[in-house]
Amino acid sequence: MSAEALYSLGIALIFVGMAILMVAVLLLFSSGARRGEKTKGGGVIIIGPFPIVFGADKKSVKTLLLLSLMLTILLIILMVVFYLLFR
Repeated sequence: MSAEALYSLGIALIFVGMAILMVAVLLLFSSGARRGEKTKGGGVIIIGPFPIVFGADKKSVKTLLLLSLMLTILLIILMVVFYLLFR
């Protein structure tokens, strides 16, 4: 594949991912509103090895914090392994 085709594919995948994310959020809020339930959730922004966690309730924040810490540890382990393999 040429570099232009890969670039176009990457941009297209970014837009498809954003569209899927928007549809998922809309479906989540509409399904919770129909049943009269409060929608709970949160998110994580990982900048380097530092996770920034935000959420609507304590349970979702704790879960996201645990998952983001596991992801950060996995990332650090993979970086060390790839450094040792390809130096």
